[in-house]
Amino acid sequence: MTAPDHEHHEHHGPRGEPAPRAGELSVRDRALLALERRSHAGPGAKERAIREELGISPVRYYQLLNALIDDERALRDDPVTVNRLRRVRDAKRGRR
Repeated sequence: MTAPDHEHHEHHGPRGEPAPRAGELSVRDRALLALERRSHAGPGAKERAIREELGISPVRYYQLLNALIDDERALRDDPVTVNRLRRVRDAKRGRR
């Protein structure tokens, strides 16, 4: 029996990030969830973090995040955050 081959070649996405393997979230998707998990002190702190760390506008961030919380891979990766975001969204929809 031979040892498993641990060498693998990563494919890279359009921004040079490693492309996700089947069934896994992208680097950007993980970064969105990680930023959402953190607490942000003071007004504007979260928006500043979105621009500085992710390089996107807050509007784009929320568009991506809203799509991401419907992704079953995100639910598997971070069920606590995704379920909290789904509850918040559903509560907002209920008030309209």
